Amino acid sequence: MKKLIVANFKMNQNPSETKQYLTKFVAGFNGNRADVVICPSFVSLPVATFLASGSLVRLGAQNVCDEEEGSYTGEVSAQMLKDLGVEYVIIGHSDRRNKFKESDRLINKKIKTALKNGLKCIVCVGESLADRNTGKTFDVIRHQIEECVKGLYENELESVIIAYEPIWAIGTGQNASVRDVENAAKVIRKVIYESYSEKASRDIQVLYGGSLNEKNVGALLNCSGIDGGLFGKISLNVNQFLDIANNLK
Repeated sequence: MKKLIVANFKMNQNPSETKQYLTKFVAGFNGNRADVVICPSFVSLPVATFLASGSLVRLGAQNVCDEEEGSYTGEVSAQMLKDLGVEYVIIGHSDRRNKFKESDRLINKKIKTALKNGLKCIVCVGESLADRNTGKTFDVIRHQIEECVKGLYENELESVIIAYEPIWAIGTGQNASVRDVENAAKVIRKVIYESYSEKASRDIQVLYGGSLNEKNVGALLNCSGIDGGLFGKISLNVNQFLDIANNLK
């Protein structure tokens, strides 16, 4: 089974830069080793849709509103994303949790709204450095997952992907060890098992994200229980990300 790798551009690349990036990526991506989802900024999604159409590249958004429509200035709805050809959406990234104070309750509502509108959800969970240093890693992960999937039916989990992104490893140059990642994956699957079933635990896709690069990607994405990766900074370099996507083992 191929790995799923997701590029989160965050607040980088304007539409013209995304056009240059995807023109090269689409032409060079062979799809033999991995399935790829590119998540540019909202303003770059239209040009990304045009360039990715008919290709092996799938598109994702970095956020979505928890409401369907209405007086929510500055927000983007799930239906707007669907109309653009978006298939995936990142929900609950630590950037959103920390800087924009998104709660587990809000994240749960966003997930439900996204699923209702046919989007696949990449749900981010992970502990802070303080949590890690005080031995709370697994308690934090468990709580986040339980709150985020609350009220979901088991069949809806087919469109939910959980990304383990330890906050202390995002953009810091530090990355979790193989043991860290495998233990986190076990906890994630255990929570799903206890909340749903053995099948759900086995089938749900689990990604790792946090300072992934061309040197550690092989070891970390081949950890037991890990089905792919969520990439940040390195995905902005089209040559490096293409190399990873085409040669992942």
